[in-house]
Amino acid sequence: MSKISNAFSNGKAFIPFITCGYPDLETTEKCIREMVKNGASLIELGIPFSDPTAEGPVIQEANLKALQGGVTTEKIFDFVKKIRAEIKIPLVFMTYANVVFGYGAEKFLSACKEIEIDGIILPDVPFEEKNEFLPLCKKFGVDLISMIAPTSENRIAKISSEAEGFLYIVSSLGVTGVRSEIKTDLAPMIKIVRENTKIPCAIGFGISTPEQAKKMSVLADGVIVGSAIIKILAKNEKNSAELVGTFVKNMVNALK
Repeated sequence: MSKISNAFSNGKAFIPFITCGYPDLETTEKCIREMVKNGASLIELGIPFSDPTAEGPVIQEANLKALQGGVTTEKIFDFVKKIRAEIKIPLVFMTYANVVFGYGAEKFLSACKEIEIDGIILPDVPFEEKNEFLPLCKKFGVDLISMIAPTSENRIAKISSEAEGFLYIVSSLGVTGVRSEIKTDLAPMIKIVRENTKIPCAIGFGISTPEQAKKMSVLADGVIVGSAIIKILAKNEKNSAELVGTFVKNMVNALK
């Protein structure tokens, strides 16, 4: 079993996302340290991809700029190996099937084990096609994290019953991005999740304020925030780390 359950063992989990290499890996490292220092329970590390279909314009732009800056999957593995000496909270990769295939799926997941990556999220791999990766994930002890969206409907029970690590509840239809209001009625979805698994669930997509985080945490075991953090990086670039730390601190406090 991975360490992911540890992220949910001390109350509601705050899960920040960061695109590795945006604007550069040095800034990514500083931001990760600030996230940990300010109470992040688990961190999602985005491996940049040229066509990140689940992402809105903010994270899309971060992906492209990271790639233009010369970031590669290999460099990200080396980077995580280096920070793992100090960073002990669970880490998961969020990327796309092509990145894993391009690197070689067995080689990719073997490397994940070596650098202590606890899970992987592949938003472009439907639940019905997860066996493309699941045997290798199991072989190397990496949780393949499933997503449940408002469109999952009659598949929610099945996805939940086979879930690993944590369940990623997609709050809204469409791509990632800041939303002024989350209008989806998530309570019925989460009720089905609770009936079918003891695995924790976290809500992501669109959450950007402490108020939204607090509201979502009433329903779920954790809250995921990405675009709002990448916006801080877009505005402040190499001077972002302390601002990201303050943002994380405010979110963590809202969940207490």
